[in-house]
Amino acid sequence: MNEQKSPAINWMDVLWLLLLAILAALPPVKEIHKQLTLLAIGIVQFGEGWFLARVPRRGAAYVVLLKIALATLLIDHTGEVGINSSYYPIFYVPIVTAAEYFGPWLTLAWTALASAAYCSYLYPALQEYEITPEDYGLLAIRIVFFFLAAMVVNRFVVQNRRQIKRYQELAETLAETNRRLEQAQEAARRSERLAALGQMSAGLAHEIRNPLGVIKGSAEMLHQKLGESDPLATELAGYISTETNRLSALVTRFLDFARPLHAELEPREITPLLERALHSVLMARKDEEDGFVGVERQYQPNLPLIPLDESLCEQAFVNLIQNAYDAMGSAGGTLRIKTARANSANRDGVEVRIEDTGPGIPDELREQIFNPFVTTKKAGVGLGLSIVSRIIDGHHGTIRVEGGTDGSDMHGARFVVFFPASLEADLAS
Repeated sequence: MNEQKSPAINWMDVLWLLLLAILAALPPVKEIHKQLTLLAIGIVQFGEGWFLARVPRRGAAYVVLLKIALATLLIDHTGEVGINSSYYPIFYVPIVTAAEYFGPWLTLAWTALASAAYCSYLYPALQEYEITPEDYGLLAIRIVFFFLAAMVVNRFVVQNRRQIKRYQELAETLAETNRRLEQAQEAARRSERLAALGQMSAGLAHEIRNPLGVIKGSAEMLHQKLGESDPLATELAGYISTETNRLSALVTRFLDFARPLHAELEPREITPLLERALHSVLMARKDEEDGFVGVERQYQPNLPLIPLDESLCEQAFVNLIQNAYDAMGSAGGTLRIKTARANSANRDGVEVRIEDTGPGIPDELREQIFNPFVTTKKAGVGLGLSIVSRIIDGHHGTIRVEGGTDGSDMHGARFVVFFPASLEADLAS
């Protein structure tokens, strides 16, 4: 059972009430209206934070106005003529309050209003007393000090607000830097894993490829020798040849994964590459019995040229589009390809989004989907997206996967690829 902590009492509020109590005990002591007014000022000051939390927009104006009214009332009950009251410094309370909550011009306006409220007692004084030039001078000094106090406090408050804003901006910058550092560390760890697996895959693939060639050649020779004389042996030789071809294709993927990436970057338009990749996938799947897949293209016009390796980028796009088709499968769906200008890590470039309406990628796999041998396909090896990631890294770009949870009609997987428009900053670093 959680115990609720009682709100702590601010010692400044206690000190404030103590000072008001001392004022109440000072002459004129028998003036009950003075004590009541001071009590009201104490209540307003004590409940100021609570009131502002519930009326955030105009609460500060109401508080200052109420304090001016109470200060004016206190002046009326602490002297025969209000203008001569020794309690006139009580007007510093609403003036300082206004300086805390408002800007310089509104602070001056509130100070002028408080000064006008104080000077309102000048007319009754003129009816009973003769006011000398020295008295006017003293009144002017008091008013000027009102404005001086307001400006000094307001300047401090404004500087404090600017400093707080700078600290907040610095904190946001540090948070963003930490986020990018975590991403860079994750990318570095992934690169290390890729490098180790690449070396292992290259050695293993080379060792497997030679026996595969022998097995395939032997199966083909066996098929030719037997001909029609032994149908069962011919059929088995065909199986051996087919599976050898499949294993050879797998070895080729391992070698593609392990082979050092040498991207020859030249300024190119990205839209034609996407179209070629889409056409390649459509041609490869035209004989497959899949569900109907509608293709939506949303290409932003006048995109900048991007330093690209045409062959490698087309390979990456084919992989991503092929994965989208595989994810939708016999159910069919919608494939949406978008291009647009974008900015990532203070770099201008082009963003490519490839979205599908398949089942999506589980949350627990999204951080690992670009690692080798991680796949959501039953018959997949898990190297396709690893190769795509290496290709994008070779272009100094970024790739991430998202779920279709942004309110759109796309509820599958969304791969977002960013290509920088210029590599000068990256190469310099």
